[in-house]
Formats: sequence, C-alpha cells, structure tokens
Amino acid sequence: MRRFWQTARGFWHRPTAWALMAMLAVCVILQLIVQYRLNFWNRDFFNALEARDGRQIWHQARVLAALAASSVTLAIIAVWGRMTFQRLWRDWLTHQLITSWLADQRYQRLGFVNGQRQNPEYRITEDARLATDAPIDLVVGLLSSVLAASVFIVVLWNVGGALEIRIWGGTIAVPGYLVIASVVYASTTTLGMMVIGRNMVEVIENKNQAEADFKYVVARVNTRATLAPQPEDASILATAQTEVIHQWKRLCGQHMRTTLVSHGNTLLAPVVGLLFCAPNYVAGTVSLGEVTQAAAAFVSVQGAFNWLVDNYPRLAEWLSSAYRVGILLKAFDELDGQVSASMQPETVEIRPDPQPT
Repeated sequence: MRRFWQTARGFWHRPTAWALMAMLAVCVILQLIVQYRLNFWNRDFFNALEARDGRQIWHQARVLAALAASSVTLAIIAVWGRMTFQRLWRDWLTHQLITSWLADQRYQRLGFVNGQRQNPEYRITEDARLATDAPIDLVVGLLSSVLAASVFIVVLWNVGGALEIRIWGGTIAVPGYLVIASVVYASTTTLGMMVIGRNMVEVIENKNQAEADFKYVVARVNTRATLAPQPEDASILATAQTEVIHQWKRLCGQHMRTTLVSHGNTLLAPVVGLLFCAPNYVAGTVSLGEVTQAAAAFVSVQGAFNWLVDNYPRLAEWLSSAYRVGILLKAFDELDGQVSASMQPETVEIRPDPQPT
C-alpha cells in the first residue's frame, strides 16, 4: 500500500486535484445545510398536519420544492466533480503504469516475480480503475458523514430531550438519551459488519487474481492456437475457469453475510428512531412534528455512524485493487534492482604467484 501511494499521490501535486476537492467539499457542506433545513421542515410540516392548518401545509409544500431543487442541483454538481476527479486521476496513474511497464522492456521480463504471476494487463486496466475510483467516493462520503453526525447529534440532543425512568418509586432523567441510543445502535451494527466481513479483502483479492489468471490463460492459448493447437489447452482453460467460479462463490457468501447487517440496518433504523421517540410523545412532552424531526435526525446520525457498514464492500475492493497495483510497482522496482546488480563489475581476487620451490 505504501508503494501504491508513493506513485498515486503524484496526481495530488496538481492544482486541478485540490480545486476539485475544494469544490466537492463545498458541495458537501451546502448539501448538509439543505438536509438540516429539511429536518426542520419535517417538524413544521407534521405540526401543520396535526393542527389541520391548510395554509401552513401549502407553504411547507412550496418550501419542500425549493429545498428539493437545491439538493438535486448540488447532487448533479457533486457527480460532475467526483467523476471528473476520478477520470483525471485514473488517466494520470494509468499513464505512469504504462510508461513504467514499457520502459527498459519490462513487459518482456515481467512474468513471475517472487513466485507470483504479475498479470500487468489486468492491473493496469482494471485494478488501476478501481484504485482511483473508490478513494474519492470514500473520502467524500466520510467527510459528509462526519459533518452530518456533528450537526444532527446536536439536533437529537435538543429535540429529544431527557427520558424519565421510574425506578423503585423514584424518577431518573437520562439527558440526551437519543444520542446515547444512536451511538450504541451504530456501534453494534458497525462491530457486526467488521466481524462478519473480516475476510472480504482477502476474498476480493483472490477473486481479482483468479480473473487476471483466467484472462492470461485465454490470451496465451489464443496466441499458441495461431501456431499449433495444443491438446492440453482445454484442460488449462477449464482449470482457470473453475478457479474463477470458486472465488466468485466465496465472494457471494461474503456479500450475503454483509447484506444481513447493511440491509437489516436500512430497514430497522427509521423504526428504531420512532420507537425511541415514542415515550416522550406518549407523555405529551414533545409534539408529533418534533417526533418526526427527531426520528429523521436519528436516521441521519445512523447513516453517518454506519459509514463503514454501508461502504465496507467498496472499501475492501479498493484495498485489494490498490494492493495489487502496489505489487506491480514493486515488481518494477525489483526488476530495476536485478538490472543494476547485473551491471555491477565483477570483483576478481588477485592472488600472488606461488614461489618456486
């Protein structure tokens, strides 16, 4: 991974990279402001419904239209900035890899290095794409999650109030109980994802290696077939294909297990938020609008805290691809080291002539 970043971070020395990142950060902040305003819109709209105030309901509908238009516009701008950054970074990194691959005729000498087939074609095309696509999405998503958690935790604390619990004839007030419940719930789901998906990076790496080997074998058989077909080609292709299907089967199992956590969290988080808000609503200390506002803030906090839960498969895939690109770069370094060693002058030990007897 260090070797990958030594080369890949060269793109970040360009002003274009920082300008695009600054634009994406501004989009994230503005989008958060819109979400914050939508959170209060939930309160005002449902309070208007509870009061059966037709004029206020119509006003909130106009506000929603303006907020929705702003959110869509910001989302479109963010997609342009994100995909432009990914395209330019991939173009830069791929150019660096191809230049290094062609230099000093490494493409002729790069077969097995340290006992591992390098498959430079797959790493330059597919792994380089994944290694430059995912970091932008992950960084922007992480920034959005951190800011959203910071903002909506304050909303939860202020709107949710305290929960009064009667114990042994007395009453205990738990301030900010929605924040505590949100942190505990998010920690549980995140820990569950880390335990269930702990092998996903290895599985994805093995799947990518099997895919690369399969493409290598197909290309090799195709090249040999133009000269003289070999009887063992069918068995070689069948073996490579079997390995690919086996690795995809393992990956399917990993995704099934991680989906158990991610999809379950998507279904339960809104309901859990409403259930936690129900006691104070039944007690009459909060209005219906405040309940929906707190429940929406609870979902936003869950979405922020569960960034790892939602992005774990993507993160694992990126780690695998970046690792494979780094291995290719290290293979280039080792080939250069072998060339340097072969060019060193040979040391000849000069012995004195033996004395005549």
